Amino acid sequence: MTEPRDTYSPERRTALLFTGTGADGAYHAGALRAIQEAGVKVDIVGGRGVGAIAAVLAAVDGSAQLWESGGFWHSPSIPLLYRWRWPFRLLRRLALGLVGVFAIPAAVILLGLIVYPIALVLGMAGLDAGARFVQSFLDTLTMAFLPAALPTWLPRLAALLAGAAVLTLAVGAWLTWWRAPLHRRTSGSKAWALLGSPIDGTLAIRHATESVWRLLNGGAAIKTPDATDLSRRYAELLAENLGQPGFRELLLVVHDMDAHRDLVFGLVREPFRKALFPPPGGVSSRRAEAHDLSSGTQAFTADVLAAAMSLPGVSDPRLVQFAPDSYWRGETHRLVDRPACLARLIEEAAAAGAEQVVIIAATPEAPGPHELRPPRLDGFGRVGEQLASSETAALSDAVRHLHHRFQGVYVIRPAHNPIRPLDLIGAYDEKSDRVQTLDELMERGFEDAYRQFIEPVVGASGDRLMQVNRDPEY
Repeated sequence: MTEPRDTYSPERRTALLFTGTGADGAYHAGALRAIQEAGVKVDIVGGRGVGAIAAVLAAVDGSAQLWESGGFWHSPSIPLLYRWRWPFRLLRRLALGLVGVFAIPAAVILLGLIVYPIALVLGMAGLDAGARFVQSFLDTLTMAFLPAALPTWLPRLAALLAGAAVLTLAVGAWLTWWRAPLHRRTSGSKAWALLGSPIDGTLAIRHATESVWRLLNGGAAIKTPDATDLSRRYAELLAENLGQPGFRELLLVVHDMDAHRDLVFGLVREPFRKALFPPPGGVSSRRAEAHDLSSGTQAFTADVLAAAMSLPGVSDPRLVQFAPDSYWRGETHRLVDRPACLARLIEEAAAAGAEQVVIIAATPEAPGPHELRPPRLDGFGRVGEQLASSETAALSDAVRHLHHRFQGVYVIRPAHNPIRPLDLIGAYDEKSDRVQTLDELMERGFEDAYRQFIEPVVGASGDRLMQVNRDPEY
């Protein structure tokens, strides 16, 4: 019997794709745990953003590294994966210090409003302590605010804090210039280079690469190798075991800020490998955008993982140098994540022969009337709001325009999620009037995978196959 177009079948080539940023990865971990426990057959795993780490680990039978005790999402360093770069943190403290210095006179007046009522109460009780208390307060004020004293210590303290702020700007600007690509430092006004990108994603990148290395070396206490060595070891492991139980084909997508296009990196089996990664002399657009991780000419896995963990517009992009004999002739490009890369990831999954695709995303459906949420005032909250909005729109557009490429498209996503991408310590949910944690988000991903996909889709497919076996004319 010919199966309906929207009916799931474990016999079809299936792609499992992860999309999201930051804290969304906890939801990916929970959903992936459910899919693995249910024994769902997956041929291709792919990811963008924080979904790249889920895909990289799942491709080499390392999914448990995401949710197990001591794994990626149970590490004590999770709250610090993304934070303001040190110049911004230091300038914030210095600014608060300056505000405090200039507020000293007003604070003294407020203190007087407290001291005199206390002295009055003590005097009414017939105690001499009230008078002594007031006198000691006045003596202190006299000493601090003498005409010869006030112009000395207050301006000096303010000048010290202002000087520290200027030094912070200078050091931040120099480091930004020094870390820029060789021979292409900066252009335009140097004033914009005073601080560089505001958010530091170094810890997120290091945590992701260390998780991959911990899987490769079996947990031995060996220092994480450099990006090139780590990438080659990973590619060799996946290429040698492709087709074995637990090992899956891999697709990763990031955005190239210099080439103004999305780049796809992958390791897939034949005959799909030739379609995705043309040989030298092939179609130029594919050679510019598609890179085979199993080619052996250049290792990219760690660099692509780092680029996927870089937040667009607010953190430094990953600098990646291409081989001299490649399409880009040894150029160094800036690679970064982009929420709309999901559409390209889905297209590449179709090109790799996927007949049905399962997408895991932590962003709920777009809200309707009477669902407005209070806007965030903090810096991380504002960035997280923009990322969450972009993620939701990108997922909706990609599924709407590309669903015809597959015989089935299944999306696992929460009905409600108060945790935005940069809420790495959880977030307050005004609808339930409590704080929700990343552990809860992970558990919600586990439950949603069963409720939205495994039980109604995979389970129904199994029931239908049983009916076919009982009734050949079904």
